[in-house]
Amino acid sequence: MGSIQWPLSKLDIYGSLRADGQSYGKPTRNRNGTLMGGGGGGSGGTVLLFLQSLTLGKNSSLSVAGGNGGRDGGGGGGGGRVHFHWSGIAAGDEYVPIATISGSINSSGGSGDNGGHHGEEGTVTGKKCPKGLYGTYCNECPVGTYKDVDGSDEFLCTPCSLEFLPHRADYIYVRGGVTQPSCPYKCISDKYRMPNCYTPLEELIYTFGGPWPFAVLMSCILVLLSLLLSTLRIKTVNSYRTANSIEHHSNHFPYLLSLAEVRGTSREEETQSHVHRMYFMGPNTFREPWHLPYSPPNAIIDIVYEDAFNRFIDEINSVAAYEWWEGSVHSILSVLAYPFAWSWKQWCRRKKIHRLQEYVKSEYDHSCLRSCRSRALYKGMKVGATPDLMVAYIDFFLGGDEKRLDISMSIQKRFPMCIIFGGDGSYMSPYNLHSDTLLTNLLGQHVPATTWNRLIAGLNAQLRTVRQGSIRSALIPVISWITSHGNPKLQFYGARIDLGWFQATASGYYQLGILVAVGDYSLHNMHQSDLLGTRSDEHLREDATVAHNSLKQLQQSQPYISHALSRKRITGGMTGGVINDATLKSLDYRRDFLFPFSLLLRNTRPIGLQDTMQLLISTMLLGDLTITLLTLLQFYWISLMAFLAVLLILPLSLLSPFPAGLNALFSQGPRKASLARVYALWNATSLSNIVVAFICGVLRYGFSSSQMPKKENTWNFRSNLAKGKQLMREGEFDDEGADLVEEPDYELEFDKNGEEEVMEDDKWWILPSILLLVKSVQARFVDWHIANLEIEDLSLFSQDPESFWYHETSS
Repeated sequence: MGSIQWPLSKLDIYGSLRADGQSYGKPTRNRNGTLMGGGGGGSGGTVLLFLQSLTLGKNSSLSVAGGNGGRDGGGGGGGGRVHFHWSGIAAGDEYVPIATISGSINSSGGSGDNGGHHGEEGTVTGKKCPKGLYGTYCNECPVGTYKDVDGSDEFLCTPCSLEFLPHRADYIYVRGGVTQPSCPYKCISDKYRMPNCYTPLEELIYTFGGPWPFAVLMSCILVLLSLLLSTLRIKTVNSYRTANSIEHHSNHFPYLLSLAEVRGTSREEETQSHVHRMYFMGPNTFREPWHLPYSPPNAIIDIVYEDAFNRFIDEINSVAAYEWWEGSVHSILSVLAYPFAWSWKQWCRRKKIHRLQEYVKSEYDHSCLRSCRSRALYKGMKVGATPDLMVAYIDFFLGGDEKRLDISMSIQKRFPMCIIFGGDGSYMSPYNLHSDTLLTNLLGQHVPATTWNRLIAGLNAQLRTVRQGSIRSALIPVISWITSHGNPKLQFYGARIDLGWFQATASGYYQLGILVAVGDYSLHNMHQSDLLGTRSDEHLREDATVAHNSLKQLQQSQPYISHALSRKRITGGMTGGVINDATLKSLDYRRDFLFPFSLLLRNTRPIGLQDTMQLLISTMLLGDLTITLLTLLQFYWISLMAFLAVLLILPLSLLSPFPAGLNALFSQGPRKASLARVYALWNATSLSNIVVAFICGVLRYGFSSSQMPKKENTWNFRSNLAKGKQLMREGEFDDEGADLVEEPDYELEFDKNGEEEVMEDDKWWILPSILLLVKSVQARFVDWHIANLEIEDLSLFSQDPESFWYHETSS
């Protein structure tokens, strides 16, 4: 039908178009009447179609089948030939399918009878297809293949090279087929960027040559910036010191002082008239604020009215209590941003101690004091606190109008004296002994100030590493240090100190401190059921030889009586006991449920190299900020919800370490160590954001990866398909090639957008892991930095007592 010059524009077949061979139906006989072999069937005809398009309707047929053979061995006829000579095949974007086959095309050979051979199969052919099309009907080559030559064979559709296909891309359909080896592709999601289908983070990294070149470049930049930051910090420190030096010299111009402004006079008077220091009980928290016991200590029982004193205790305890909303604010901040909660608690404590001082100094009428002069001048009591605001106390003074006998007896009650440690054994408030001017002057009557200050410095160096969660083992070095370094030196001056616990509350909280005994105050003089501070009628002896002998007796009797004193009342009404090797195992301690954080937040010994340490901290601080921003960029690409979760759980914790670190590095004065601790607290708090990052990553990729087919499976199938078709071209198609081109035994899954689901990014955990490592190293550097700030004299850790006391004059 049609011709080359005048092809049919369209042929629609609804029914049958046949050119079948004739079947041989009647048998043939010989002359003698016997049956001859059956005649063979006729061959199918030839249908040559010159056309542009074809439609073969449903249940319609085009047949050139061979005829069936006759009886008794007639062979079937061969199938005919159908040839489609297509004209005007459109290519590229103008391509439209030229054939719609819903029926059947039959070119089979006829069947033989009674042993007759089956006819050969006919042929159905078409004109050679242009590039990008294949087959009899010039269909488009499958997606992922290309055809750059004319022809109709299927193996001419060559699989595209996987070498240039990005990991997160797949080949796409092209109208008219692909005619070039560079097959077009598209990223599996619009989140990836062409042409490499990278995430924004990967695009940044590969812009500079890949992960390793990018890491080296960023390291060099961070080192340069840290050097610049350290130089700026050093200049700031020098300018601060210069300004302080100028101010210090400007304040030394001679001028007259009033009698009240002369320090020596007022302090000496306070020292002589001081009777007793009464410590507040409790940890000064919102749940358990400071409070005083009702019964007056024995040391002041002769200078106060007991009833009025109990009323004073009611009033002072009500002033020391916190408001309910202050604790509520602290609880909310503890969940949202713990460093803010700690700052809020310190602010409330500072406000509370100022309120207590103002109340005792101005508002209370001192009616509990027996001295008329003290009541009139409001100078009989004074409130003070340690610098960390963990311990508060009230000092009681004589008014000056008491009887001489009362004065001498009251002063004798000072010793043995309990001195409570500040702090609570936590990272933010380590144990420390604060010796104010009054205590130094009181003990200076027995021990030289240089010796006492050196002792306090060495004891604080040992105490700062004592952690409440492991207090039993941590106090062993402290007890050993007191035995080897402290008491042998104090023994020469007739003094002795012992570690002890004091003022246990109903909640189980107790305070640590030291018990100071001076002169000939021997524990032999105390009744076993009396207090350690029971009154002794003997005067303190000034002679150092007698004091030396009495302390020898005290040391000899200490192992015997220390256990008996462990549960007795000490120094005029203060409950507690001496801590030694025998009583240490029975010491209660709070279990540390946040033990993993103690690996990051730990008070350590100083290592020196302060400038080097600050340079390393500057480098880690900048690296922390850089990796944090890269991590946020990565999770912003993953999903907006993951980005918000990492950023806001906990709020501000992920980005706050950088400004807190800068504030700590550039700060000057006594608050440097405190600001560095806040910086370390922010750094530890930001670990919660890293945990959230890991959770989001596992939820995003961990559970879904086990259900999604790997992209590599598709690639392996395509590689095998290409290899099999290569064998077909070379004429070596065998069982191996058949196995290679066999269809895969799995079905690709498609998401709601119709795109193939693959594991998008299996390296999401790298940045959070690096950030966790950086923060861990950074925390250790900050711990050493804080230790260097708080303890500048490394000789305090000398194991040799003589070497330790050699630097006594410099303390």
